Amino acid sequence: MVPLLVLVAIVVLLGLLIVGAYNRLVALRQNVGAAFADIDVQLKQRQDLVPNLVETVKGYAAHERGTLDEVTQARAAAASAGDLAAKAQAESALTGALGKLIAVAEAYPDLKANQNFLQLQGELSDLENKIAAARRFFNNAVGEYNASIQRFPAVLIAGMAGFAPRDFFDVGADRAALNSAPQVKFS
Repeated sequence: MVPLLVLVAIVVLLGLLIVGAYNRLVALRQNVGAAFADIDVQLKQRQDLVPNLVETVKGYAAHERGTLDEVTQARAAAASAGDLAAKAQAESALTGALGKLIAVAEAYPDLKANQNFLQLQGELSDLENKIAAARRFFNNAVGEYNASIQRFPAVLIAGMAGFAPRDFFDVGADRAALNSAPQVKFS
């Protein structure tokens, strides 16, 4: 009788361990999804701000058409990006194009003093900080999730239950371009 009770206790304990591990993985997967949604919201706000910024600069720097077109195209690509890798690449290109736009604006004293431009530039700077924070939060959630699906006992059920590793939101090879000042040349 005692061996049967010990066996039942072990089975119940293993069952509770598996259910607990599964529930933790579900919660971590939800955190990753919520963190990505937060990034998406911030990126959408930045994409909505770009046309206003371009129009403001356009009034002062009409002959900078190439830079303005580059920003517009980068915004369109970012808005239509689908998966995480495409979104990261498109947002990296948009960040670089916006850097060039701000650098062009520096060459126009009247534009730099324009209240609307200053407000838009401030909003853009604030959004960039929020996006960076959201990316850090997302990458932290992905790291915790990925580590959890590889730990015992979750590793025993993760594959069978459909828990696959997630990719980090990384700018990858474009990191050097984002950290360097844009080159502005006037012909």
